[in-house]
Amino acid sequence: MTFFFQSSPWWILVCLLVGAAYAFAMYQPLPRLVGSGVTVGGFDKRTTYGLAALRFVIVSFLCFLLLNPLIRSLRTLTEKPKVVLAVDNSESVAAAGRPALNKALAGLQTLRQQLTDKGLDVAIRTFGDSVTDADLTQIPFTRRTTDLSGLLSGIRSDYEGRNLTDVVLVSDGIFNQGMSPTFGQYPFAVQTVGLGDTIPKKDIQLKGIVANRIAYLGNQFPVQAEIVSNGFQGRSATVVLRQNGKELGRQSVNFGKNDTFNQLTFQATATQKGVQHFVVEVLPQPGEFSTLNNRQDVYLDVIDGKEKVLLLALAPHPDIKAIRNILERNQNYELDIRILTGTPAEATPPAEKTYDLIILHQIPDNGGVGTPLIQKYLAKNTPVLFVLGNQSSLGPFNNSNSVMQVSAQPNQSDKVTGAFNQEFKQLNFDPARLDILSKLPPLLTPYGEYRLQPGTEVVLWQQVGSIRTTKPLLALNVTSPRKTAVLAGEGLWAWRLEEYALTNKQEVVDELIQKVIQLISVKEDRRKLRVYPIRNEFVAGEKVVFETELYNDIYERVFDKPVRLEISDEKGVTRSFNYTPTAANSRFEISRLPEGAYRFKASVTVNEKAEQSSGQFVVRDLQLEALNTTADHGILRQLAQQTGGQFFTANQTDELVRKLTAQSHPARLTSTEEMNELINWRWLFFVVLTLAAVEWGLRKFYGGY
Repeated sequence: MTFFFQSSPWWILVCLLVGAAYAFAMYQPLPRLVGSGVTVGGFDKRTTYGLAALRFVIVSFLCFLLLNPLIRSLRTLTEKPKVVLAVDNSESVAAAGRPALNKALAGLQTLRQQLTDKGLDVAIRTFGDSVTDADLTQIPFTRRTTDLSGLLSGIRSDYEGRNLTDVVLVSDGIFNQGMSPTFGQYPFAVQTVGLGDTIPKKDIQLKGIVANRIAYLGNQFPVQAEIVSNGFQGRSATVVLRQNGKELGRQSVNFGKNDTFNQLTFQATATQKGVQHFVVEVLPQPGEFSTLNNRQDVYLDVIDGKEKVLLLALAPHPDIKAIRNILERNQNYELDIRILTGTPAEATPPAEKTYDLIILHQIPDNGGVGTPLIQKYLAKNTPVLFVLGNQSSLGPFNNSNSVMQVSAQPNQSDKVTGAFNQEFKQLNFDPARLDILSKLPPLLTPYGEYRLQPGTEVVLWQQVGSIRTTKPLLALNVTSPRKTAVLAGEGLWAWRLEEYALTNKQEVVDELIQKVIQLISVKEDRRKLRVYPIRNEFVAGEKVVFETELYNDIYERVFDKPVRLEISDEKGVTRSFNYTPTAANSRFEISRLPEGAYRFKASVTVNEKAEQSSGQFVVRDLQLEALNTTADHGILRQLAQQTGGQFFTANQTDELVRKLTAQSHPARLTSTEEMNELINWRWLFFVVLTLAAVEWGLRKFYGGY
């Protein structure tokens, strides 16, 4: 222990002088009474010197503390060498049978005790746990995934800077998550102990399922099964596709003499909306090692997500086919075309049908044919795309749109091409690709004055020859209650034909129209309650986590309102939960949900009004540990060789003990230097307080003031 001063040591003399001056002032000699050995203050000489000495020590020491001296101390720790037993507690390890596993674990338990007796510090690690005093024979082998690389990396991180010499990895070498453990770099030797059976089992495995995650209602979709077999050469098996217990298809698969991998494909039809649960199963065969890997679940989200588009036209026109071809390139659109001057069946849309987008080609018209019909749809604030032409009636058009006002003389038109507005940023377009617009045939637009409405953004300007005007050709307004776009000209069909003649493709014009339609038809989520799972799919055994968002009338986030959550499985069984989201925690977790497809509905009351939110999610049972039950000791040998360790079988634990104890594992000394301020030593306070109390008590005892 060493003292350090943050100022000159000569200040100690000043502290002593201050203490002496203070003691002298308090206990200076007083005149004595005649014939007496007592001073006027009531103290004899010896008591006075003693009290003065106490005062001198107290004051001098307090002044010394004000100099803030530092004390350096050196602490030395002895750290014994450490060994970690990393046990693979996954389901595949126990697949060979519990008796053989228990025998191996008993040997490892003895190994642990022997290493401890030799002076080594032994710890046990398993997947998901850090166990220090566990009985190895009591470890449950129930982990449904194996990540050997993650296990070793966690040990490396937790024991960084500590005296870890060896890691004994007890595993069957099978991993189904993370990267191969041989790819990692470890600062310790990995001794590997191989468990399990390396002889391939006689088994049929449904190795994988290839299927779409999403299908549209009414469409067919493929489900491809990948089957691996061993020991069944020259035989056949039956593969079945089911939904809700109903068999949808059945196929046979033949295993040739040299074939171990086969594929077959089912065709299924999406008949119901929502998450649908399908099961693919290879019917069990006599002599199979395990039937757990004969079945896999398929979850498909069937959506009726096609946006319904009504194309309402005054009369047959080439533009109608062009727009139809553009929309049909996107499977998300369901197009309904109605020609007002056609047959009655074609002219009138069904009264009960609702649409997500209305395209009006030369409507409102000069004859007023479409006026009653468009008033019906415009009253619902359905997004609208107006396409103007020589039959358009501009007066009703100006009263029906929030994009532009057009003042033009009847039967007067102008031929214009399109010039992209570089300031338009709502959609991502490549201006270089849009340069082709200047090479396309002109559109026929009303000739007159154009005035933009507030909130309108221009996509294309009208260009006459080489002169760009300030008149809009294609513009939109998405800030008004009804999102609206206007193409102020006819002749779109000629643009598509010319683009194909120039490039052998029809991409630029189609992309332009598609993106504008998507922008005005996108639906805004204006719900005040939004409850949704953080993922659409979860693995059996993990928590299902819901996020909750609640808003008031002006869409400010609010909290502390009780929410009721109901979850229904495929069998119709409903589980109910109540929780209250807060600003600190707006999530809700549910544990131990079995596999299956679930629907949920959340409800809350805000300002005496009920708000609801609903959705669906899936809990999958991956059965990863059942896909491969053949131990891979080769990877354990490679890992041991790379790290300077050695591979052992479960019966060679005695050799492992000899190897670990024969190595020189000296304890490591760790020295820690600390610098502390003397004033932080608490016991000094009590020392000073005791001295001051003694001095004060003696003074009072002897009658001092």
